Amino acid sequence: MKVLYATTVSGTIGAFLVPHINMLLDSGYQVDIACNVESPINSQLLERGCRIFNIEFQRSPLEKRNFLAYKKLKKLIKSEGYDIVHTHTPIASACVRLACRNLAEVKVIYTAHGFHFFKGASFKNWLIYYPIERYLAKYTDVLITINKEDYERAKKSFEVRRVEYVPGVGLDTKKFSAVVVDKIHKREELGVPKDAVVILSVGELNKNKNHEVIIRAVAKLNNSDIYYVICGRGPLENRLKELSKELGLENHVKLLGDRRDIAEICKVVDIFAFPSFREGLSLALMEAMASGLPVVCSNIRGNTDLIENGKGGYLISPNDIDGYSRAIEEISQCNLIVDNQINMKNIKKFNVDNVKEKLKGIYDSLSGG
Repeated sequence: MKVLYATTVSGTIGAFLVPHINMLLDSGYQVDIACNVESPINSQLLERGCRIFNIEFQRSPLEKRNFLAYKKLKKLIKSEGYDIVHTHTPIASACVRLACRNLAEVKVIYTAHGFHFFKGASFKNWLIYYPIERYLAKYTDVLITINKEDYERAKKSFEVRRVEYVPGVGLDTKKFSAVVVDKIHKREELGVPKDAVVILSVGELNKNKNHEVIIRAVAKLNNSDIYYVICGRGPLENRLKELSKELGLENHVKLLGDRRDIAEICKVVDIFAFPSFREGLSLALMEAMASGLPVVCSNIRGNTDLIENGKGGYLISPNDIDGYSRAIEEISQCNLIVDNQINMKNIKKFNVDNVKEKLKGIYDSLSGG
């Protein structure tokens, strides 16, 4: 069986999909990859025989080059005779389903990593994205959703042949639960005192990730023992630095940039903060849970699949500065009885082995295996 994995950009492959592709290769499938190759593809996949086709998808849906990418993709699918095309990310997935709509012999799997329309989304998002997804669902053999809200909406509203719920992209929980690190030395490296209460966020410095609300919540507490460290880069870096200075927190907010030691950092902080406006099912939040951290996060789709309010953390409205302040204070003063085993136990169902088993069952059902 020949499978084509399609994503808008190559970074998605390395960030989420390598274990899935390896599972298929182990099961005897031939797997190729089509994407805009902006960064190197995992060398292990190349060594195992995956071919890479550079399709110049553009992130902007209005970019004219996407039409050329669509034509190139359609030609590739027809000429190579793929049995299954598994697509991820909106632009690539729109192109794939349009390209395959008259190819009855090709089965299309689409993994939606979080619809842009959801409870609380803007009217504009519903107006633009909902009709598109509803139309393209007709050309989808299996629609995979990774959170329960999207699953229920797809089943109720889309004319799709089959809808499956898969619990995320899969997390290697042992990678985070088993980490041992010298806390004093690591905190010194991060520039925070050994006895401080340290809050961690992981994610791009953009509007959606909403780091500003945590900075304002920390300022409201007016507690010199609380520090906030953020791992990630993005367009709001200077804005967050300026805000921290305005609020007198320039020495208490640490922007650490991109890090490869997130698992170690999770083991030396006290609270994980995740105040996003929109998520599908956050890998960063799952990593924090696997590390045993209590969580303060936004009460949104995806997060509610992972955190039950008052058990392992708090769910708070994204813009509720006072709510985040109270939650941070509760946890830091141990008024919330947080047993770190709660999050570590609950995250096990999202383990990568469970996800791969579910995916293999979907593939086998399509291929007659």
